[in-house]
Amino acid sequence: MSTAGAVEARRGEFGTLADGRKVESAELTNSQGMSVRILALGGVIQQLMVPDRDGKVADVVLGHATAQEYLDKPQYFGATVGRYANRIAAGKFTLDGKQYQLETNDGPNHLHGGTRGFDKVLWTIDSVSAGSPAKAVLSYVSADGEGGYPGKLAVTATYTLNDKNELAIEYRASTDQPTIANITNHSYFNLAGEATPSDVFGHRLTLFASQYTPVDETLIPTGERRPVAGTAFDFRQPQTIGARIRQGSDEQLRIGRGYDHNYIVDGEPGQLRPAARVEDPQSGRVLELLASAPGVQFYSGNFLDGTSVGKSRRVYRQGDGFCLEPQVFPDSPNRNDFPNARLNPGQTYVNTMVLRFSVAPRAS
Repeated sequence: MSTAGAVEARRGEFGTLADGRKVESAELTNSQGMSVRILALGGVIQQLMVPDRDGKVADVVLGHATAQEYLDKPQYFGATVGRYANRIAAGKFTLDGKQYQLETNDGPNHLHGGTRGFDKVLWTIDSVSAGSPAKAVLSYVSADGEGGYPGKLAVTATYTLNDKNELAIEYRASTDQPTIANITNHSYFNLAGEATPSDVFGHRLTLFASQYTPVDETLIPTGERRPVAGTAFDFRQPQTIGARIRQGSDEQLRIGRGYDHNYIVDGEPGQLRPAARVEDPQSGRVLELLASAPGVQFYSGNFLDGTSVGKSRRVYRQGDGFCLEPQVFPDSPNRNDFPNARLNPGQTYVNTMVLRFSVAPRAS
């Protein structure tokens, strides 16, 4: 990441939960008009202000106006999800000959750590510091057995913002006994602004991925690594998100009610590399995602059903936001041929992503 220019940082409060617990926040602001607000609740990115091609700043992530709403109507808006982001078939996995049973909170499967995953707990804001870049560090210790997972897992989430409109998120974790880990950020983006009446189907998406992992009827990968070439899943060249989303002849689109699939990012996992680029033609805002993870889940907001009211008191409906979640593949603990989700004592889990914002010129 570039580090030119100092960025301001401050602590704050974001209200109180129904049980009386106060929710701290951290806010980082650069000289280009970009800022991010992070909540101790769930490590949530509650607000992300980004300028458009005319310098007008808007909030480009979906979310709630109050902390309690994140618990009352959980949609993972902006949240840190874990211990295991995405799905595990039947909530079961085996380590060293012992089978573990997790909660099944998504049909027959386990999703995003269960009903009390990392998105629903209060993290500790360890530090908030201005500089080049500015930084907020959050931590959480998940007890042995929490959510059904083995091992005490110590997690940090570090958010850094520089003066080049680059927001980096790095998750690190260590354990005292063998376990599994897959932690990511679940922001829903609308580059036109979350307060606008427009959905994201007109956004132009590029995914730097030649293959994806098809799923069964419960959205668990079948094990196949399918080439995207010649399918509705080919975003190697820019395509609008909505161009083929209603292509009913594609069974995968029918199963997911749109896109809700893991893409295998081209290049070497463990190194930051281009994963995605999204452009909103109207505002000119561009989001580039760099990721170290082997995969990225592209989700087109298919299950937003009009029951969540956002920060601007606008009802969120299908397609009002998209997610790009860097991760290991869904159900990796049950597939030896998928990237390894195992974490042993003495090892450090690391997942790094960079959200780089810019603007595209107005088409002539």
